[in-house]
Amino acid sequence: MQNTTENQSPIMFMGCTSDAGKSLVCALVCRHLTNLGSNVAPFKAQNMSNNAAVTQEGGEIGRAQYLQAIAAKQTPSIDMNPVLLKPHSDKGAQVVVNGEVSHELLAKDWHQRKSVLWPAVTASLARLQQGFSQLVIEGAGSPAEVNLRKSDIVNMEVALHCKASVYLIADIDRGGAYAHLLGTWMCLSAEEQRLVKGFVLNKFRGEQALLHDANVWLEEKTGIPIVAVIPWTEHQLPEEDNFFHRSVWQPNCLNIALIVYPYASNLDEFDPLVYQAGVNVVPMRDSQDLGHFDAIILPGSKHVAASRKHLAKTGLDKQIIKAAKQGVRVTGICGGLQILGERNLDPSSVEGETFDGLSLLPLTTVYSYVKTTIQRSISYRGETIACYEIHHGQTQCSVQLDSFVEQATGWQLNNVQGSYLHDLFTNRKVCQDWLESLGWQGQCEDWNQVVDNELDRLCDKLDLPLSQISEHAGITKA
Repeated sequence: MQNTTENQSPIMFMGCTSDAGKSLVCALVCRHLTNLGSNVAPFKAQNMSNNAAVTQEGGEIGRAQYLQAIAAKQTPSIDMNPVLLKPHSDKGAQVVVNGEVSHELLAKDWHQRKSVLWPAVTASLARLQQGFSQLVIEGAGSPAEVNLRKSDIVNMEVALHCKASVYLIADIDRGGAYAHLLGTWMCLSAEEQRLVKGFVLNKFRGEQALLHDANVWLEEKTGIPIVAVIPWTEHQLPEEDNFFHRSVWQPNCLNIALIVYPYASNLDEFDPLVYQAGVNVVPMRDSQDLGHFDAIILPGSKHVAASRKHLAKTGLDKQIIKAAKQGVRVTGICGGLQILGERNLDPSSVEGETFDGLSLLPLTTVYSYVKTTIQRSISYRGETIACYEIHHGQTQCSVQLDSFVEQATGWQLNNVQGSYLHDLFTNRKVCQDWLESLGWQGQCEDWNQVVDNELDRLCDKLDLPLSQISEHAGITKA
């Protein structure tokens, strides 16, 4: 989008810890400033997450930046998240640069990568600054991680480069918020400290008047004010990475077991089920009898071989097979589909080894370094639905099976089904049909509209702290 207004200083949010709420705050600030008339774009130089989205260009970005773009009412772009790390082991991660996997960087030491990644970051940042009058930038983890300062491309290095107005966020619900804010600020250089314009307390429960003396104390120590206190607020927006839903099997509900194996990815695509009335989604990490569930879902995975090993180690594989033979619906998405097959061949060592699936579908997958990342628009029962593919490997079926949603990307054999298509349940028609086939009686809504309405609802509810932040940053109605 061509910038037709004068550029404002970028506003940047950093957390004192991970899960301080940066991503959500950035999304809401994007919507708030957009509602004020600003031409806004989100930016996060480097994200680490296995929850990825596919842009119109066919590149990968973090789901958080995708949501922030939607909040800003802009088309998501790879420039909004030029570097994405997708963990596939305790020490390793796939590196996505400008939307594409970089095999070259996997061989480089972590501290050696900055010389390659920093130019990509600054180029994306420059393009966004040319196209938008206001940037809302998200940091990663904490800028106080002194062990990572030399290789920093996402926190204070970005703030210094674009002279951003920085706001530090602390999660007061977890305790120690004032120590976190003071300690983080003290870990910064004098030049970096001058960029910090305010502190934000997030997830507060209680009477704000009780914070007064502590707020005064902190400002006396740092010269930086608490500019906003954001109350604890329940919401239905996607979480950035972790699957925080906690539930157990419940009577008088449609109970769905969601298998949360290591490196499970894109779990937010099941939010339309999680928040549906009369539907109970139960995260399943360890073995238990699954025969009393109405359905089992195997989600995508960044490391399918490791996820399959987890199923064998815990005995969940036997429970899934047993439940399938009892007639329980089993649905696999992407990596979950591959696990439902018979053989997964890995001649290029993408997954690290060849391995057997659960043999619930007569499928064979062959992995290669070529990665499919594409937005799709398909016809489903007379409607056009939006979805996307993001996977290594191509899958062939050894016999003629019924198709699941779309021929050639999905297969079904009796009560077992799988598809390469992500975001199926965000489409009202697919979600409605799938739930009704399990005996559910209800009415699904268009989930994209639900998310958009939720952004507006939260902005209305949190108008005071959001206005306090934008006014302190000098951003007024356009």
